[in-house]
Amino acid sequence: MASIKDVAAEAGVSVATVSRVLNDHPSVSTEARTRVLAAVETLGYRPNAVARSLRTDQTRTLGLVISDVLNPYFTELARSVEEEARALGYSVIIGNADERPELQDHHVRTLLDRRIDGLLVSPTDGGSPGMLDAARAGTPMVFVDRWIPGLDVPVVRADGRTAVRDLVAHLHGLGHRRLAIIAGPAATTTGSERVAAFREALAAYGLTLPDAYTGQGDFQAESGRRVTEEFLDLAEPPEVVFAADNLMALGALDAVRARGLRVPDDIALAAFDDIPWFVHTDPPVTAIAQPVRELGRAAVRALVDRIEGRPPQSVTLPARLVVRRSCGERPDPNHPHMNVTQRSNP
Repeated sequence: MASIKDVAAEAGVSVATVSRVLNDHPSVSTEARTRVLAAVETLGYRPNAVARSLRTDQTRTLGLVISDVLNPYFTELARSVEEEARALGYSVIIGNADERPELQDHHVRTLLDRRIDGLLVSPTDGGSPGMLDAARAGTPMVFVDRWIPGLDVPVVRADGRTAVRDLVAHLHGLGHRRLAIIAGPAATTTGSERVAAFREALAAYGLTLPDAYTGQGDFQAESGRRVTEEFLDLAEPPEVVFAADNLMALGALDAVRARGLRVPDDIALAAFDDIPWFVHTDPPVTAIAQPVRELGRAAVRALVDRIEGRPPQSVTLPARLVVRRSCGERPDPNHPHMNVTQRSNP
């Protein structure tokens, strides 16, 4: 394997000049830079990342701690983060918290021990001790999707309130009045915010959200199944179940089918967090879609701004309602998987 000395000999310059070129130092002449880069290409030289990090105090590595790698939303988010980071010259190490605060802390500690330059986190709860300590210590950090109120950390997220209002308006227009929700954990901002948005949207139509129509889930499929079974056991089951994430929606769909019932004939179903699978279910699921790829890219840019000394900005992007056929919509004969209407935030 070629060394930096080999590159210097090939280019006819000093080792110090090669080092300056590799670190993009402005003092190197154009001619010397051209010779060094040509030598690097000819010899296939690859700089030692560990040695470089010791010299520059940067590893060009970001950490990403996501809540659940099995959730298609977070899988797509991780892919978007990795692509944008690579485009900006950074690598990404991913940790899966599996919705467990103690595992989140483990990943945060491990990533910091590896001297990452900055950290992207989708918090599993109101703040695990290790993550709070890292944020308060000034670790370059950006929250993505979820956040912790009160911490001076930029947040990149989607605003789902308008889309939830659109969903409730859509359901009301279809004649539904008994609407229930499978909520995410109240300790997460997304869990509490989606319930509040749903309740407010119902109130605009003079509808209430009874305790019996509020089921506590955990963003996992099994909780969606359990809560839906509880709804179906009520003397007056809801007409619509709104699952506050995609995995709970899939669990709800399993529960309905296990009873020998059909969506939407016996009970309607809608979901937060659209996924590609929803268009292939029978019927296709009406869902609120977040701009996942845009969120990932914006989160990386905000973190790199923080690392490189530029003021980072919080970003809020709109979510949108995608209308399909799981709530009793009339299908478009030209597009059998979709209803004609798709609502989006202005």
